[in-house]
Amino acid sequence: MQPLKGITVVTLEHAIAAPFATRQLADMGARVIKVERPGVGDFARAYDSRVRGLASHFVWTNRSKESLTLDVKHEEAQKILMRLIIEEADVVVQNLAPGAAARLGLSYEALAKRKPGIIVCDISGYGDDGPYRDKKAYDLLIQSEAGFVSVTGTPDTPSKAGPSIADIAAGMYAYTNILGALMHRQQTGEGQRIDISMLESLSEWMSYPLYYAFEGAAPPERTGASHATIYPYGPFLAGDGKTVMMGLQNEREWKVFCEKVLLQPVLASDPRFAGNAQRSAARGELSSLIVEAFSTLTAAQVVERLETAGVANAQVNTMSELWKHPQLEARARWREIDTPAGTVPAMLPPGSWQHGAPRMDAVPALGQHTDAILSHFGYGAEQIAQLRAEGAV
Repeated sequence: MQPLKGITVVTLEHAIAAPFATRQLADMGARVIKVERPGVGDFARAYDSRVRGLASHFVWTNRSKESLTLDVKHEEAQKILMRLIIEEADVVVQNLAPGAAARLGLSYEALAKRKPGIIVCDISGYGDDGPYRDKKAYDLLIQSEAGFVSVTGTPDTPSKAGPSIADIAAGMYAYTNILGALMHRQQTGEGQRIDISMLESLSEWMSYPLYYAFEGAAPPERTGASHATIYPYGPFLAGDGKTVMMGLQNEREWKVFCEKVLLQPVLASDPRFAGNAQRSAARGELSSLIVEAFSTLTAAQVVERLETAGVANAQVNTMSELWKHPQLEARARWREIDTPAGTVPAMLPPGSWQHGAPRMDAVPALGQHTDAILSHFGYGAEQIAQLRAEGAV
């Protein structure tokens, strides 16, 4: 059985953070009703058209949801939204502009007066108070504010992460906090408000770089795909021009690397490289020795030596290669889901799902479920048509 079957989530969401959180609730079996603007919808629908005319971000974060179009500024639409929340919702999620939900009467304080067990999750860039409360917050900006960009990239080029990690971090903490709130309500009957900040979420993910720079110490240097403090750990060029990614974690691995991969056992006792700190400090010199040793080998031959020696290694896969990754195929991690543009592959959510398969339903068309939801609340075809003519739905 899907663990959240019977839970209803009403979400006023856009972009990535909130949609990613609610998609995972849908994966768990929750009914997720996504409220979108008539005619426009979640602006992430228009980010690109790479998935058979649909946006890649939207397809990723919005499967298994129902799309209800409402102009929440329209009086009748406001009534519909409030009725939907009070009569149906267990959880309300929103990542509107700061203060917008409260102005619509959707704050936890307002909703809890009418439905004490309601859980309200507000997701924003910087949180509900403090001097940055009203500051605009996009993923790149939060990556910058949280210091991520300062420790990522090359010495000459600070870089952002490819995926929207600030949004993803906030979405993950929203998801886990909602699960915790549902458990709390199950035990006590109490609802609660959850305040998720993208800045706080990504700051938590800054992990060791933040502590590495404790009390004004120098932060980790930007070292591209190499590790800032462990060496050798990163990309190395083979003789055929291809890159091999590898990493050593301890002295036992360093010794076997010298003996079985470099075929230079004397390096294992070279005082220049006696310990990770020395190897990291002498990484320029050591890199030259490694690349020279690899220069007569193809990438495949280097990997063969690394595997024989038991040294960790990986391919630097492209997106095309990831779609065909043999490990994902062997573990049957792909499914087909429906979209308005036909079926597309989607990856199973991580986990074993032993007690019931995750929900893997369609990506909704804009407003696809509006008529059905309004009919459930007693609106007839003529009333719905009138509301649509007025731009309310």
